[in-house]
Amino acid sequence: MVLVMTVSVAVNRTPSYALTEENLLFLEAWRTIDRAYVDKTFNGQSWFRYRENALRTEPMNTRQETYNAIRKMLATLDDPFTRFLEPEKFKSLRSGTQGSLTGVGLSIGYPTGGDGSHGGLVVISASLGGPANKAGILSGDVILKIGDTSTESMGIYDAAERLQGPEGSEVDLTIQSGPEIKHLSLTREKISFNPVHAKLCEVPGLGRENSRVGYIKLTSFNQNASGAVRQAIKTLRRNNVNAFVLDLRDNSGGLFPEGIEIAKIWLEKGVIVYICDSQGVRDIYDTDGRNAVAATEPLAVLVNKGTASASEILAGALKDNKRAVLFGEPTYGKGKIQSVFELSDGSGLVVTVARYETPAHTDIDKVGVIPDHPLPASFPKDPVSDCELNRVELFLR
Repeated sequence: MVLVMTVSVAVNRTPSYALTEENLLFLEAWRTIDRAYVDKTFNGQSWFRYRENALRTEPMNTRQETYNAIRKMLATLDDPFTRFLEPEKFKSLRSGTQGSLTGVGLSIGYPTGGDGSHGGLVVISASLGGPANKAGILSGDVILKIGDTSTESMGIYDAAERLQGPEGSEVDLTIQSGPEIKHLSLTREKISFNPVHAKLCEVPGLGRENSRVGYIKLTSFNQNASGAVRQAIKTLRRNNVNAFVLDLRDNSGGLFPEGIEIAKIWLEKGVIVYICDSQGVRDIYDTDGRNAVAATEPLAVLVNKGTASASEILAGALKDNKRAVLFGEPTYGKGKIQSVFELSDGSGLVVTVARYETPAHTDIDKVGVIPDHPLPASFPKDPVSDCELNRVELFLR
């Protein structure tokens, strides 16, 4: 590395220079990407050459200029999920899995596999009971404007920041739902993420001994999710359930480790997910059954296009291990994994470090997990409310 820098100085006849504090912060970010980023071609560029050129040409006289240089560097990767966060935003991100947020209750993403007929950002899911959900915003709807600002070239993290705000304040949204354009004004609320809603469902038609199904709605993978699922199963078991429905519809994901732990609850043994980089499989998450709680009862899993990220890992694991039958529609298709890195000044990087494959070595990125069957037409949108499950259709196919 020193040799390259020395040659560069000699050829360009420029004086040697000492690295400033701002240069060192930039280099810290550069090294983080160099070590952790999933694509070792760095989007087809020489990562070392980029570093040298940036140190020579990018202004880094103030902290803000250094931040701009880091953002410019990340933009060359053409990866919307790898991003830089200033200290306050990084602090907010780290606390964002603690269980509550003030906003409108939307999870958003980039359109995947669309026909290009519209720009904007797609709604992955709307939190049950939140302002967006109560306004009728659905998975797959497209956000065209936030306030007066078009989302056509807006990043999802900029959009998320605009959607959040003080409790009681309002935000105007322009939504495309199918062919319809809606103009909505939503009042921000404190959204609490209780990740599990469970209910005992009485299902007629198969005799008294086969009439109890435990319905579990998992809405997110926060730090309480696996414990809440375990508790729900134990509570339902006290009521002699003999089958389960796990509803992952409109679950946009969350903490990767919680997805792994919840898979272990349902699996006696098997691979949960393969973690891959540019060289192939680099890690395997599996289970030997020691953490299983409900590995034998019939299990139906419900998915839709709002099922994303950690939810897809869980659904793929249960499907490929033949532990559950999946019903619904293809999931969102986010097959990349990000890790969070803190820099020395309190800012941070969110970096795409790997992609994942299901136990059957299926890469679901931009494709999704394909269910075994469509959801029965008569199936209620929210069984936790009306509990009209049809056991024959869900468990005996």
